[in-house]
Amino acid sequence: MSKLVFKSDEGYAAMLTRARALVPVLRDRAAKTEELRRLPPETEKDLHAAGLFRILQPKRIGGSEFDYVALVDFAEVIATADASTAWTLANLASHHWMLGMFDDRAQDIVWGRDVNALIASSFVFPAGRARKVTGGYRLQGRWPFSSGVDSCAWNMLAGIVSSDDEADGIEYRVFLVPRQDYRIIDMWNVTGLKGTGSNDIAVDDVFVADAMTVSVAEIDGGPSPGSIVNPNPLYTLPVFALFPFVLSGVALGNAQACLDDYIEVARHRATTYSRAKLGDLQSTQIKIAEASAKIDAARLIMRSACLEAMVDARRGHIPDMAVKTRWRRDGAYAVNLCTEAVSLLFAASGARGLFAGAPLQRQFRDANAINSHLAFNFDAAGTNYGRVALDLPSQNLTL
Repeated sequence: MSKLVFKSDEGYAAMLTRARALVPVLRDRAAKTEELRRLPPETEKDLHAAGLFRILQPKRIGGSEFDYVALVDFAEVIATADASTAWTLANLASHHWMLGMFDDRAQDIVWGRDVNALIASSFVFPAGRARKVTGGYRLQGRWPFSSGVDSCAWNMLAGIVSSDDEADGIEYRVFLVPRQDYRIIDMWNVTGLKGTGSNDIAVDDVFVADAMTVSVAEIDGGPSPGSIVNPNPLYTLPVFALFPFVLSGVALGNAQACLDDYIEVARHRATTYSRAKLGDLQSTQIKIAEASAKIDAARLIMRSACLEAMVDARRGHIPDMAVKTRWRRDGAYAVNLCTEAVSLLFAASGARGLFAGAPLQRQFRDANAINSHLAFNFDAAGTNYGRVALDLPSQNLTL
């Protein structure tokens, strides 16, 4: 697959075709990806060659600069092959988009060295502590869940900045740190999304220059520091309001693959005891209808939110808290629908789903692993939406 050569001027449909061409080989590699607990080198090479890491990177750097909905669409395609690969791709691709919002000096440092440089992240703000010093910040902490970090030269690490006596309050800020300034702690031994290499990161009191940081307030909608050099409205979107849609397409593609596999088996398989054709059973037909309805509804919810956000950005409208909490609510709800669809099909598959070599057991494990991400916790997203609807203040400090 390495014969694919990315051209930044290719259109959306052509890039999706490239992504679909990778599906068979990535599906064949899914077991190896789980065994390695990270992307195999050949997969990383294929994703680079197809230009998929750069779907939201600014065109001035040679990226595709597609609309935000690309994160959903491309993650869905790749997740029909393997959720771990799609999760890593969506994470790392989204960081090119976020870097486009940083001060142009940060962009020049990263992309001036390598336009293909991959950037990991951990946006667990309480995990990091920073203090302001002349020209920048001193940062320290240990962060969990830095997906794809072994493939990356940089890391976006979230932290809380406070004064010595906290009299001036606290600030949420993201710090861009080079590989030599953090340690990777290999601890990703899990049951789902096994191939994402989402290891811990440790930083021991390093200096981060002002230009290599951005505050949450600067990327919560409207012109960002990077808008000076990247005027596309894409780089004015509210990052954390739309955060669920960075990864929601992974749940969507995983669920779609599970449904497609189930239908294919039902077309040909007879039940073990009665030898009745599985596809002739009304219960099978109803489960296919229910699962597909959940998946189609989830897709509509995900894509509609992303398209709405781009329309707002193009007309210079900054969404209010009601809209932001609705996007968070909808992102969580849509992924919950995908998880329900996979669980329904897994239960309907009987003992067939228990075999370690079958895709179904991996799809079930991955679906539940995806759903465990805080961004998809409907209790949290729903509570905050309800608070704002009742004229109470939002409890999500990143919005």
